[in-house]
Amino acid sequence: MDDTRKWIEKVQATRKDADLSSDEDLSIALMNLISLEEHSYFSSMKTGNTKYLEMMNSVRELRKTLLKRIVKNPEGEEWCMSKHLLAASMRLIEVGTKEQTKGNKGDAEMLFNSAFHLYSLFFAINYKLVGMEEIKKEPEQKSVGRFSMIVKKLLDCCKE
Repeated sequence: MDDTRKWIEKVQATRKDADLSSDEDLSIALMNLISLEEHSYFSSMKTGNTKYLEMMNSVRELRKTLLKRIVKNPEGEEWCMSKHLLAASMRLIEVGTKEQTKGNKGDAEMLFNSAFHLYSLFFAINYKLVGMEEIKKEPEQKSVGRFSMIVKKLLDCCKE
């Protein structure tokens, strides 16, 4: 619990000007932009119509611009990792929703938890809660679980 409190204080100290609820909203928008890029690609491949590739490029440019608002001064592969963490999280949410609709509550819950763990890791990396070396040293479930606890306390999309 002390680690969680220390990390929250660290985020608040280093990102005093950050509007965390806006970052949460923006991260969801980014997920959808990534999804639009994917759908544009597949639409082009399925139809042979290159207008979808033009649309994909336009959406990609917007996504890159907006991602810079959260991913500041990325080190190493943090930019790409951030994009892929959001993309994977979104896809797991979608698959979890489908499983829930089919009545597979256990599978849906596992997928939703996995999505939130990845989403939390996105914020842990971009709020510099931990360095990449610390992420590599810790067992996956332990570190991701702690990140999820922190994100639950930090982000509140209902704050105006």
